[in-house]
Amino acid sequence: MKDISYKVALGGIVSALCLLCMFLSGIMPFFYLILPMVAGIFLMIIAEEVSMGWAWLTYTSVSILSMLITADKEAALVFVMLFGHYPMVRMYLENFKFKPLRYVIKLAIYNICLISFFMVTVFVFGLDQMLTDMNDLGKYGGLILLVLANIIYVLYDFNLGALYVLYIKRLMPKFRRR
Repeated sequence: MKDISYKVALGGIVSALCLLCMFLSGIMPFFYLILPMVAGIFLMIIAEEVSMGWAWLTYTSVSILSMLITADKEAALVFVMLFGHYPMVRMYLENFKFKPLRYVIKLAIYNICLISFFMVTVFVFGLDQMLTDMNDLGKYGGLILLVLANIIYVLYDFNLGALYVLYIKRLMPKFRRR
């Protein structure tokens, strides 16, 4: 069942679902954070079903295509820099047995990606609206947004773990039945 045609077909289906989420972010801009998260969750399926290498290949293709064809470039950048690669990185980090170290590494990786996202958005793409939004919150606006983003990340990580267990225990056995 793990032959090359199965890998290509599953990669194509997962890529299509991810791109659909990214396309919908242009139609429903109020979901510009949630839809890249959902697209990242689909990559977890291909990592589990096929391999981590195919998941990274699928992530790369979806990242390139979403930057080229989606209307909401900020949502595409959120996928590329924050939530697209994280489910696969999380699968690597779950091998750490010492939980406090695992959580520190997860938060460090997320914060590096978050700050990189901010820098690329403001200084490369010139979307200065983020700076004015932070100034509206006062002199601690950046810190407030960083704390809120970390809360969102912790909730995403918790739900990602729950969805992974749901997939392994409930959905995968149903797909494996013949």
